[in-house]
Amino acid sequence: MARRLGGAVFVLWATATFTFVVQLFMPGDRATMIINTQAGNLQSPSAEQLAALNARYGFDDSYLAQYVRYIGDLAQGDLGISYNQHQPVTEIIAAQIGPTIVLTLSALVLAWLISLVVTVLATGRDNAWSRAATGFQIVTAALPPYWIGTIFLVVLSVQLGIFPVEGSNTLVGTILPAFTLAIPLSGFLGQITQDEFARVLDQPFVTSSRTRGIGDLGVRLKHVLRHAVLPAVTLSGWALGALFSGAVLIEVVFSRQGIGGVLVQATNGRDIPLVTGVMLASAAMYIVANLLVDIAYRFIDPRLKSA
Repeated sequence: MARRLGGAVFVLWATATFTFVVQLFMPGDRATMIINTQAGNLQSPSAEQLAALNARYGFDDSYLAQYVRYIGDLAQGDLGISYNQHQPVTEIIAAQIGPTIVLTLSALVLAWLISLVVTVLATGRDNAWSRAATGFQIVTAALPPYWIGTIFLVVLSVQLGIFPVEGSNTLVGTILPAFTLAIPLSGFLGQITQDEFARVLDQPFVTSSRTRGIGDLGVRLKHVLRHAVLPAVTLSGWALGALFSGAVLIEVVFSRQGIGGVLVQATNGRDIPLVTGVMLASAAMYIVANLLVDIAYRFIDPRLKSA
């Protein structure tokens, strides 16, 4: 437990440090960019304006002093005040993170459903459907979500008008973004599950189950599937974190409410406290997801409870 807690603290520290360094050394003067973002247009701030802003946020201090102050505030749970929105970062993230979490979880459920249906029905069968299913998983695993989302948006929203052009938090507005994220992940999970599924199908206990009169589909669902999903379950923690990060981009594609738009605006405006808050939220999602995977793994395979 102590090792996992230490690992979680290290991940959060590394994420915060990386975000701070990248934002710090981006081209352009931070004070000028903040003033331009607040004004909504490009201008040449006066020396007095720049001096006042630099003093307000401590930009005149050394990088080391800024970093120490920044890490110290984070250690106390203080994410700071947004440079551009002038609100506590925790309040901004809390107001926007809900739709992002809903999209992330929806995509994960869809990805598992797609991969399991394809795997159960196609694996171990030498026919055209099996070969097509395998090819489907290989192709979808390589597709970039941004490209899929753009195709969905153009074809299903703009041309056919089946779904709204701009995403919303309703069920209909969540369908396209969720499938956009789920399709590539389903191919990845499906390939892993299919390989293990094929291996388990050749095990003696499967043959024994068939001799007892259990049908093929029953054997696959009751005996093979539980063992076959274990390798993919171990990757679900990574998948959930990756989906959360991907959701940030897809929200921008579909103009959907969430922290995606918040992150884009914060990055463009060099809003370090807000960018850091969003990145830490993503890192925390990875940590929580991996803890949940450990619990799920022991539930699927009870033998690990005593390990």
